[in-house]
Amino acid sequence: MLPIMASVCLACIGSAMLTTAVSFYLGKPGIAPEIVQIVLTAYPVGFLIGCLITRPLVARYGHERTFLLILATALLSAAGFVFTDFVPSWFCFRLLGGMSMASMFVICESWINLYAEQHNRGTMFSIYMLTTAIAVLLGQVLVALVGPQSSHLFSVAAATVLLAFVPKFAGLRWPALPSVTADPAPEAGAKVDRRLGPLALFRLAPVTVVAIFQGGITNMNVFVLTPIYGTQIGLSASATVWLVTTISIAGMVAQTPVGWLSDRLDRRLILLVQGLVSVTACAMIAWVGTLSVPLLFVLFFVYGATALTIYPVAMAFGASQLHSRHMVAASGTLLLLYSIGNVATPGVAAGLMAHIGPPAMFLLLGGGAVLVTLAACYNLLRRPVATPIAQAVEDQV
Repeated sequence: MLPIMASVCLACIGSAMLTTAVSFYLGKPGIAPEIVQIVLTAYPVGFLIGCLITRPLVARYGHERTFLLILATALLSAAGFVFTDFVPSWFCFRLLGGMSMASMFVICESWINLYAEQHNRGTMFSIYMLTTAIAVLLGQVLVALVGPQSSHLFSVAAATVLLAFVPKFAGLRWPALPSVTADPAPEAGAKVDRRLGPLALFRLAPVTVVAIFQGGITNMNVFVLTPIYGTQIGLSASATVWLVTTISIAGMVAQTPVGWLSDRLDRRLILLVQGLVSVTACAMIAWVGTLSVPLLFVLFFVYGATALTIYPVAMAFGASQLHSRHMVAASGTLLLLYSIGNVATPGVAAGLMAHIGPPAMFLLLGGGAVLVTLAACYNLLRRPVATPIAQAVEDQV
């Protein structure tokens, strides 16, 4: 999986650079607030579209050719910023960028699910998550090195996306996928519908659906709202930056150990423990986190190490419950749930913080962790889904 991981990493670095560069440019005086809002909403809208269109593309062209097509689209969207500073046109570039990144994630995650086996799927997903986290961090480092206001920032970002083609054309061997059993031919007059929707996934793996949505809630809010939280409780700007950095480092450090454990223990138990620890950390931050800055950093580290590692464990467990021919559809549906959590919850959290106070941020984050805990308990206590029943659930969607 090294070549595809390297390509995803380079594309993510370029995307992270573009996100920061566009934000800096839109912050300049003279740009209408309406234009800023439109451009900023383009990426999440494109992300949602990417989740929906990837499955039919992979079904028609295969993983490798679809990946290269999406990578070319990402390069096209990045190059657009180099050739024009007409801000309204940036909506199209950000839309294509969001669509490309979502499609790339769907392809990569379904590729991992098909390539990995039960004994190493958790580890491979944790490495994938670690790769994307490092890419985002490296993107910010490159922005600092090039200069946030540099005229070359967009060019460097586009060049980084271009480098994502190197692992393919350098002759590195991409992972071979096992042959997938074709869907049975439908009976005469039967309705053909190959989608694997959230309800069908919930029947097969409730904790996976809940945990993926919780991951969208957590990963957006914890990075977007922590700076606001730090400011409202009286932390200095540098301390607030380090608070965000602490969460990021905690998630990166914990990914590989948690993935290793999930390949050796029942993943439902891992998710139960992660949910319980996340709930406890949220409650502690809300109640006593402001009493001591060192204690606050410790609690944020604990929360980051548990909440930010739920996603790969949930994905690995969900994949273990599915037939291989449904991997791409399931990955797209789960990433769609994740992106809905990303888009829908920051406004809710900000409103709670405005009306209740800074600790209200952890009411939402803790609520998501409670749902994961309850879903994990339900998944542990219910009878396992027998193979014929699981097949029937899949074929009903």
